[in-house]
Amino acid sequence: MLMPRRLECHLDMKQVPYSMIFHAPADSAQMAASAMHLPGKEVAKAVALQAGGREILAVLPACYRINFEKLSAIVGEPVRLMDEEGFSELFADCERGVISPFGELYGVPVYLDEALAEDPEIILSAGTHLDCVRMGSADFVHLAEPHVCSFAAKR
Repeated sequence: MLMPRRLECHLDMKQVPYSMIFHAPADSAQMAASAMHLPGKEVAKAVALQAGGREILAVLPACYRINFEKLSAIVGEPVRLMDEEGFSELFADCERGVISPFGELYGVPVYLDEALAEDPEIILSAGTHLDCVRMGSADFVHLAEPHVCSFAAKR
């Protein structure tokens, strides 16, 4: 499967410079980082969450974990993981099990951990188990308009 057309059109329409990175099949961002021979801190993972009755996305380094207490305080209500059925419906144009970090395309607010925002580049899932998008972190912030905050901790 190729990058969802919706994402490709969005990046091209916004004239965001990006490059594609193809890798061996990976079921997680950390596995993708390993397949690309990169440290997990350089690759973003997106986690679909429920906050009250709405969906949100947490985007953090692949080798970090969410501090749910911190994120709940930031969001202003309890946050919990969304089940795979829920996020598969939400991200229907992505491969099953893949969560797009581009929440703006799905009407989902994005919370970006500041550890990723501080890096000059960000590597994100392109909506498949086989490829990622590399772009400037500032470009991702401009596109996704995330809430940049500190909610992740090293494993």
